[in-house]
Amino acid sequence: MFIEITFIAYFIDRVFGEFKFIRHPVVFMGDFIKWFEKYFYKDNISRGVLLCISLIAITSLFVSLIEYFISNTFILALIASTGIASKMLYDSVKDIINNPSNIKYLVSRDTKELNKSDINKAAIETYGENLSDGVIAPLFYLLLFGLSGLFIYKAINTLDSMVGYRNERYEKFGKFSAKLDDIANYIPSRITAILIAVLFFNIDALKKIRHYGKLHQSPNAGYPISAMGFCTDTALGGDTKYFGKIKKKPFFSKGKKEINSGDILDALKFRNRLDILLSILVTILILS
Repeated sequence: MFIEITFIAYFIDRVFGEFKFIRHPVVFMGDFIKWFEKYFYKDNISRGVLLCISLIAITSLFVSLIEYFISNTFILALIASTGIASKMLYDSVKDIINNPSNIKYLVSRDTKELNKSDINKAAIETYGENLSDGVIAPLFYLLLFGLSGLFIYKAINTLDSMVGYRNERYEKFGKFSAKLDDIANYIPSRITAILIAVLFFNIDALKKIRHYGKLHQSPNAGYPISAMGFCTDTALGGDTKYFGKIKKKPFFSKGKKEINSGDILDALKFRNRLDILLSILVTILILS
């Protein structure tokens, strides 16, 4: 297990966030996906499988070279921090309080007709869902498998975000990417939901997230969203408009339907509580 690297990487990201002076590893992954799609796209599953294998193999090779030539824990943690998005996610969601129109950059639903309550709801849903694939999942794979685990996970996550759509172009080509992402996020999404409930000391959430979480179309996204809804006493989910059409969706939590900016701040308290938990764990490790 890569405990030291994981803790240091988290706190580097917590303080500094993304380093603007370097090109983010996910951007390179995205460039490869675009290049592959441009020259090798075919409307079939096997070509999508080849895309996944290619990106994962290239990612593994680069990370293996880094680990071969670099053994310094801090430098490895500095590199690993680029795969964690705690500060960026927190700042982006908090920004919605003062700049509600920026919600269009965070969600795929139609945003032009959203009222303030709907915008606040979308922000909380985004924070809950992305805590899993932006924070907890990267930490999970980094802790268990080191840099290789972290960046292979980021490759899978990037593939899903770019081609894992159920539309005419990507239904077949992106199917393997989408399924692989579902598998990779299965455990982290549930760990995220439990962490949210535990850090908010909400027994009711612990009891109900399994029932409400599985109502989501995604096999994973509903769990952290449900936990965040119960912990902020807000009704997350419900009918949502995408591309001009209303999509019927269940509610993933029970609570008030008029959601205000204070509820966003309540949701964002998770970060500080996670900081405290990790700080306690670091202290225990140092003293033991």
